[in-house]
Amino acid sequence: MIIASDLDRTLMYSNRAIAEFGHPENIMLKPVEMNKGNWTGYMTETGFSMLKEVNQHSLFIPVTTRTTEQFKRFVIFEKEIPLSYAITANGAHILYNGEPLQDWSEYLVVQLNNECAPEKEILTGLKKAGITLDGERKRAENLFFYYILNCLPSPSELTEIRELTARYGWKLSLQGRKLYFIPTEISKGKALEFICNREGLEAMAGAGDSVLDWDFLKNCRYRFVPSHGELLKVMGPADITLTNQLGVAAGEEILEHFLNALSLKANFS
Repeated sequence: MIIASDLDRTLMYSNRAIAEFGHPENIMLKPVEMNKGNWTGYMTETGFSMLKEVNQHSLFIPVTTRTTEQFKRFVIFEKEIPLSYAITANGAHILYNGEPLQDWSEYLVVQLNNECAPEKEILTGLKKAGITLDGERKRAENLFFYYILNCLPSPSELTEIRELTARYGWKLSLQGRKLYFIPTEISKGKALEFICNREGLEAMAGAGDSVLDWDFLKNCRYRFVPSHGELLKVMGPADITLTNQLGVAAGEEILEHFLNALSLKANFS
C-alpha cells in the first residue's frame, strides 16, 4: 500500500516554520535538510523513527512542490530512508530510484502542449488586465513560475488573478509569500495516480498542508492536515482529519496516524 505526504510544513519544518509555530521544550529535533553546509530543516526524533518504520512497511512517496534540486537537500533520503519514488515540482517529475521516470515525462509534455497555454501568454494576460505583482518572479525547472511577494494581493485581486489564469489552463496557489502559477496538467494528484496504476497499489493515506496538496489527498483513503495548514481554510472537516498539534509536533502526530493506518502503532507503545 502507498503512503503519500507533502514535506514542508507537513512532516518537516524549516527554522522559520519552527520560529513561527514553536515546539515543546521536551521534544528533540532531528536535522533532515542541509543547504550550503547548514542545517535548515527538521522533524522530531520520534517522528523520524516513525517515518523509517512507515517506509519499511509501505511504499512511502514524498510529494512536494520543490524542484528536484531543492528536494535533494533532504539528506535523510540519501541513505537513512531510501525511496523508490518521489514526486517533485508539484507533479512535474516522478523520480524512480532517484532518476526522472521517462514514461511520465513524455506523457506530461503531450498534455501540456494540448491543454495549457504557454507561460508568456499568462504574463501578457496579466499585463493587459493591469495586474502588477510586487515581488520577484522565479521559474521552476522551466515548467511553472512563482512570485516571492513583498506585498500580498487583496482577496478580490487574488480572485481576479485566479479567474484569469484558469482561462489559460493554469491554476494559482498562495503559500505564505509565494504565489505559484502552475499549469493544471502539472498535478500532484495525477502523478500519484500514475504511480498507483503503475504499481497496482492503493493510496491508503496522505498528508499535506496547502491547497495544492488536495490534488493528491483526494486520491487517498485517509487524509491528514496539520491544523496550521492553509488547506483548512478551503476544505470541510468531513473531508480531512486535522491534527491537535501545530508545527513540528503536528508532523509527528501525522506519522502516528500513518502508523495507525498500517496497524503498526503498537510497535511504538
